[in-house]
Amino acid sequence: MIELKNVSKLYGKKSSIFTALDDVSVSIKKGSIVAIIGKSGSGKSTLMHVMSGLDHSTSGLVLVDGQDLNLMKQKAVDTFRNKQIGFIFQSFFVEANQSCLDNVSLPLEIAKVPIKKRKLLAQEALKEVELSDKAESKARNLSGGQKQRLSIARAIVNKPKLIFADEPTGNLDSTTGEKIIQLLFGLNKSLGATLVIVTHDHELAARCDAQIHVHDGKITKITGDSKVAS
Repeated sequence: MIELKNVSKLYGKKSSIFTALDDVSVSIKKGSIVAIIGKSGSGKSTLMHVMSGLDHSTSGLVLVDGQDLNLMKQKAVDTFRNKQIGFIFQSFFVEANQSCLDNVSLPLEIAKVPIKKRKLLAQEALKEVELSDKAESKARNLSGGQKQRLSIARAIVNKPKLIFADEPTGNLDSTTGEKIIQLLFGLNKSLGATLVIVTHDHELAARCDAQIHVHDGKITKITGDSKVAS
């Protein structure tokens, strides 16, 4: 469960203050697929960053499984994210000169998982995204779709309870993008993980259980299943 209560996020100081989120309240049910939708600059990515602990809100409560991320020290937030949350970004953020296996192993290395277990879990994650045959290949030699699948493998290697995907198909052609969406939806079912997708694609959003519409830092409406997001 994700719950935000009266959350605001401000940037800048004094006369140059910009309100990225303005008194936002929303809850997302565990195990659901929810889209955060809006135009560029609407605040949708900021909302994701605050929900996931990538950024702190200026005010309000940010509760993830009952824990208020704003009350946790930064080291505790980092550990929580590493163990409980997977991130998938439009720009992939893979290490080009490292092998696919090493890319996927990185979160496990940070979590100080033993080497043998690290390798086994990384191989399992690569299998999930159908990249087992690329384990020893350098990430730079992959296609765009393969790099996105690699980033998904890295995001799920810790078997997270929560997956955030920020414009995950933005750099892909429609056919490859559809494969990525099918993969993400499948992982939602197989892992039982909550999937939050930030997108400006209304067709993709409509396929999610619920849609959180953001405009000028405010949630303007929530559509879809009210039991999932409210």
